[in-house]
Amino acid sequence: MKNRTFVPTYFTDNMKKIVIAIDSFKGCLTSAEAGEAAARGVHAACPECRTIVLPVADGGEGMLDVLLAASNGKRITVCAHDPLMQPCDASYGISGDGNTAFIEMAAISGLPLVPAGKRNPMKTTSFGTGELIRDALEQGCLRFIIGLGGSATNDVGLGMLQALGFRFFDKEGHEVGSMEKGIALCGALLSEISSVDSSSAHPALRKACFTAACDVRNPFFGPNGAAYVFAPQKGADADMVRELDVAMQHLSDVIFRTTGKDVSFHPGAGAAGGMGGGLHAFLDAQLKPGIELLLETLDFAEKMKDADLLITGEGKSDRQTLMGKVPSGILQEARRKHIPVILLAGAIEDTKILNEAGFRGVFSITPSPVSLEQAMQPEFAQDNIRRTVEQICRIMP
Repeated sequence: MKNRTFVPTYFTDNMKKIVIAIDSFKGCLTSAEAGEAAARGVHAACPECRTIVLPVADGGEGMLDVLLAASNGKRITVCAHDPLMQPCDASYGISGDGNTAFIEMAAISGLPLVPAGKRNPMKTTSFGTGELIRDALEQGCLRFIIGLGGSATNDVGLGMLQALGFRFFDKEGHEVGSMEKGIALCGALLSEISSVDSSSAHPALRKACFTAACDVRNPFFGPNGAAYVFAPQKGADADMVRELDVAMQHLSDVIFRTTGKDVSFHPGAGAAGGMGGGLHAFLDAQLKPGIELLLETLDFAEKMKDADLLITGEGKSDRQTLMGKVPSGILQEARRKHIPVILLAGAIEDTKILNEAGFRGVFSITPSPVSLEQAMQPEFAQDNIRRTVEQICRIMP
C-alpha cells in the first residue's frame, strides 16, 4: 500500500483564506520573515488556501519598517542631535503619497544612543525628535505618526518643541534654554519654566495632524507618572526622580494656563518622559495604543474580511501579551468579526489566561529543550514556525 499525504478536508474544502500577522521575534526574525515562514506551513498542509501576510509592530521597534512597507514609502536620513546634543544621522519615513511622516522617537532620542555611564534624564533632551519633525514639515508632510517607545528623556517633549520654534521663559521673562546659546531644554530646566510662546513655531504646524503610538497609560506625574515609573530606567537616582516629579507637577499648571488642557491624569501623558503630554497639549496629538494605531493605518479590518483563521505571534507570550501587545490587538479585531485566532511564540507562559482571553490555541514553536542561542538562530526559528503551523493545520477539524 502506497503512503499518502493526509490533508484534512476542513482545509481543502472549507479553509479559503488565512491572515498571518506575527510580530517580530526580536533579535531573531523580522515580522515579515516570521509571517512568510508561517505561510509556508499553511501551504504545506493546504496548497490551495490563500494566505495574506501582514507585517505588524506595536509602535516600538519595527514600526517604521512596517509603515514604510505598507505605504510604499521611502526612508529619509538626516543629521540631527541625539539626547546629549551630539550630531548624528537618524532616519524617519515618508509615505508613498508624500503626506505622512513616520517617526520613531527612539531613532534620535532613544536610550541606546546614550552610553550607560552618561544616562541622566536631567540632562537628556528630545530636541532631535523635533528636528526630524521639522525636516518632514519642510518636505510637505502634514500628517505625523510618532512612536514614543524607548526614549532617553524626561523633558516633556519641550526639547522637541524648542526645535520647532517654541520658546520658554521663566517668571522674570528670561528665556529658558536657547539654541543661540547652545542650550537645549532638558529635565533639569523644567522647574524654571513659567510661560510658553508659540508665536515663532513652524507655521506648517497650524495645519499638521499628529497621532502618537503610546503603549502606556501612565499619568503625567505622581506615583505612577513619568518620573517615578520610567526615569530610574533612564539613569535617575531617587533625588532626581523626586525633583523631576515636582517639576512636572509645576509644568502641568503652566501647560493648563497656556493651552487650557489638563494633562495631569490624561492617560498616556507620562509616556516617553512626558512626551505624550507635551504632544497632546501643544500639538493636539491623539494618543493611541501602538497596535491599534498600526492596525488602523494598515486597514487591517478590511484585509482580514472573510478570513477563516488568523495566525499571530511574538517571541514570548504570557499575561503581559494582553496588555496592548500585537497579539492582543489582533485578537480584539478578530473577535469583532468572529474569526478564530491562533497564537505562536518561542516561549509560552500563562496558557490558561491566554485561552480565556480568546485565543483558540496557544502554541510554542520550540520543539524540545534547546539553548537560547540555538532558539535564536533565524533559520532554526523559521523552520520551527513553518513546522508548527503545518502541524496545526493538519489537526484542526
